[in-house]
Amino acid sequence: MKLFFISLGCDKNLVDSEKMLRELKDSGIEITEDEYQADICIVNTCCFIGDAKQESIETLLTMAGLKKTARLKVLIAAGCLAQRYKDEILKEIPEVDGVLGTFNCERIVTLLNSCIKADDGLKVITDEVYRESQYRRRLKSDLEHYSYLKIAEGCDKRCTYCIIPYVRGRYRSFPIEDLVKEAEELAGNGVNELILIAQETTIYGTDLYGHKAIAELIHELAAIDGISWIRLMYCYPEEVSDELIECFKQEKKLVRYIDLPIQHISDPVLKRMGRRTTGKDIRNIIFKLKKELPDLIIRTSLISGFPGETEEEFEELLSFVKEGCLDRVGVFTFSREEGTPAYAMKPQIRKNIREQRRKKLMLAQQEIVFDKNSSMNGRELTVCIDGYLPDEGVYIGRSYMDAPGIDGCIFLKCDRELITGTFVTATISGARGYDLLGSC
Repeated sequence: MKLFFISLGCDKNLVDSEKMLRELKDSGIEITEDEYQADICIVNTCCFIGDAKQESIETLLTMAGLKKTARLKVLIAAGCLAQRYKDEILKEIPEVDGVLGTFNCERIVTLLNSCIKADDGLKVITDEVYRESQYRRRLKSDLEHYSYLKIAEGCDKRCTYCIIPYVRGRYRSFPIEDLVKEAEELAGNGVNELILIAQETTIYGTDLYGHKAIAELIHELAAIDGISWIRLMYCYPEEVSDELIECFKQEKKLVRYIDLPIQHISDPVLKRMGRRTTGKDIRNIIFKLKKELPDLIIRTSLISGFPGETEEEFEELLSFVKEGCLDRVGVFTFSREEGTPAYAMKPQIRKNIREQRRKKLMLAQQEIVFDKNSSMNGRELTVCIDGYLPDEGVYIGRSYMDAPGIDGCIFLKCDRELITGTFVTATISGARGYDLLGSC
């Protein structure tokens, strides 16, 4: 039996996919990259925002079509969309043979075997089961030299626009010993950059140990041979502690980069979002981080067109972006998700206005990034090589300032051969949009 696996959505979903792939391969399933040669297809779906939901549905429909035109026999929907809309999926897409929710990834082989046997008694596994240990081996599917390490699952914040607590459950940290074991295995397979992820990383350990243990975890991970960089994502601003700041100062492997999703700066909007910060709180933590860590890169995400967002509130956010205190910015238009409080909020902002505001924010940030990039000429940076572009004759890499897949790159000219995953010292010679140019 050959399997074609599709992983959609976020990096947290990718980790789940890698764990399922390992379970499947260990059970004797052969993995193929050709959907037309597959007997089985598993789609790990996403439903975080409307676009992700639509992509998941369209992918399931496309693969359902292969049951009529190719050799595909079994189609399974897994992940967030499957957890949230299991009944609708089975009703509207009858070609789907099984549904696996977010709490039950380790039961993928059990469900698959049931589907192969056409056992109607087991088509859906979406039980909300919380397990103390989450350690399972992974079959990596991304670049060999970096990997995401999911340190917790679920969320307790319940922002009014977010569906995650409803499909991923309450916040639960994974034990330090499990994470160290997983990281050691990754390092043994050539990974030298760990990217720590969760719905929220800053409160890691509060449920298990009674206190924030993110700094303790980082120190344990940094002691692993082969790990050179540790990158910290999804840090809620109100949870950034002095201990974490001190960890940035002390731990050399923890790169000076923090993902700090703030969503907005206007107090009325933040209140409607159910956020636990004010605009003043956000400014204070950014000021403190920049003061204590002058070379720290701050990435954030913003939402444009949240219900009730007035022109004045949007202009306040735009002015804040133009101040230039944010180094990396991603902007999403508000996505109306049924089952969340924001779904029923009034007034809803028209789609075209949401998009216009998003573009204004991105253009404002673009000017800032381009200016900062132009000032990098002559600077020396440590660069991790991510690959080679033969058509352009350049290597592509990243400094500590850029996370893979979401930030910019550095295109390097080099007379000697460079190996993917190695680190080199590069001199920056120019910029091309969001990306830097250099040589080594």
